[in-house]
Amino acid sequence: MSGLILPYRGRLPTIAPGAWVAPTATVIGDVTVGEGSSLWFGVIVRGDLCGIRIGARTNLQDGTVVHVSSRGLGAEIGDDVTVGHMAMIHACRLEDGSFVGMKACVLDGAVVETGAMVAAGAVVSPGKRVRTGELWAGVPARPMRTLTENERRNLIETARHYVDLAADYAAEER
Repeated sequence: MSGLILPYRGRLPTIAPGAWVAPTATVIGDVTVGEGSSLWFGVIVRGDLCGIRIGARTNLQDGTVVHVSSRGLGAEIGDDVTVGHMAMIHACRLEDGSFVGMKACVLDGAVVETGAMVAAGAVVSPGKRVRTGELWAGVPARPMRTLTENERRNLIETARHYVDLAADYAAEER
């Protein structure tokens, strides 16, 4: 593990031994990162006002920002979640096996359910719920269609790919 790992108000992030944090990623405060997860280059996870929980085998790709709300709402990201490059995850919940595309934004109190997908560039408004098996897109995001079986399988395959890729990067650091 590398990256910039900082305490805030006495809380130091807890990062599982098998997680990989890129050298340029920053993790601050009340943050837990699960086994096999990866925080890629330029990622910022800032748990300063309340907590952020990231499950196992989840990947936050380059430039992603995860933060919490000043109103006491943390961020929860489940297992096997993929978050694309430069996404903004703010005080929301991404359930197991969900997918958030590049440059998408998921805002306060929103929920992306298991097996749901948020398209690249979409903005999920505060409090919205992206249901299992749905693809949401647009600004503001709205349901576009039901995911195909192949797309649903690909959600987990993508998360597995990033577990393997992170392991390659970790091996290079040794």
